[in-house]
Order: sequence, then structure tokens, then C-alpha cells
Amino acid sequence: MRHAIINLRASPEQRDLIDRAASLVGKYRSDFMLEVACDRAQAVLLDQVFFNMDANRFKQFSKLLDAPPGPDPALERLLAVKAPWPTVPE
Repeated sequence: MRHAIINLRASPEQRDLIDRAASLVGKYRSDFMLEVACDRAQAVLLDQVFFNMDANRFKQFSKLLDAPPGPDPALERLLAVKAPWPTVPE
């Protein structure tokens, strides 16, 4: 259930643009705006390159990054599948 209210002002042209786009994907204006805003917010946060953490957390983080990946049976199966397209002789 949603409990927070977000208000913003837009020009009639902006509102109409948003309404047209929301209509094309079968959403209400507020649902469309919230989805798009959250998608953009996540992209901005995921694009950050600075991680603020204490020395202990940084050690743990570095250890995880430096560790070799564990076995991945699904990836191994995928890599074992023959390509469905013809191969070019070398």
C-alpha cells in the first residue's frame, strides 16, 4: 500500500506528453511517473563509482571482488551447447 504523497508541477505540454506515453503502455499517469522515476533513480544510484565504507567493510568488499568465481553449473551447461549457426572454417 502506498502512503507517501509526491506532488510536482508540470506544464500542460509535459502532462500531455506523460499522459500519451502512459496510455501507450496501459498505465495511469501516476503509476507511469512513479515507475519511470524509480527506474531513473536506480540507474543513477547504480552508476555511482564511489562507495563510502569503513576500513573493515572495504577489506571484506575487496576480498569478495578479488575472489575467483565459484562453480556455475548453468554457465557450464550453456558453454557446452553447440552453436545453432554454422561455423566458419579457420
